[in-house]
Amino acid sequence: MSAAIYRLESSYPMFGPLLPVAGAKLLTLVDRAVATVIAAKSITKPCGHEIRVVHVPTGEVVFRKTKDCPSCVGEDL
Repeated sequence: MSAAIYRLESSYPMFGPLLPVAGAKLLTLVDRAVATVIAAKSITKPCGHEIRVVHVPTGEVVFRKTKDCPSCVGEDL
């Protein structure tokens, strides 16, 4: 059985304590739960833009986050 591949993506740079590369717009992972946790803990700059977790083989968006911006919490990331 091959491992499922998930893509963490945004149209804007992503920042967060769990991202291996600050400012990335794309990250590929093989664990849906890890991809979802990283997305949930991340923000975009400018803040408030969408972050998605996409199941690569099907193109299905399995998690979507669009807000986390009360005056850009964690702006120092």
